[in-house]
Amino acid sequence: MKINPYQNIQNNPYRKQVEKQAAQHEVQSKKDQIQISKAALELQQSTKIDAARQEKVNQLKEQVQSGNYKVDAQAVASKVYDYWMKQ
Repeated sequence: MKINPYQNIQNNPYRKQVEKQAAQHEVQSKKDQIQISKAALELQQSTKIDAARQEKVNQLKEQVQSGNYKVDAQAVASKVYDYWMKQ
């Protein structure tokens, strides 16, 4: 390589490579962020209703596992009929 004292130093052939690597590093360092509204945070908090519902679900699970759970066919049919007649 010939060294010319009159050559412009700003014409660095490696500058583009360095800039490209810096740009890639900058892209890789970006991370996803999420923001949750106050209303959504309130919905995520457990309430008294959730505790009562969880207790009922646990009771039903125990009944199903022990084999004591009985389905009232008349009540199911009545609810289905009421649902479809409302619409």
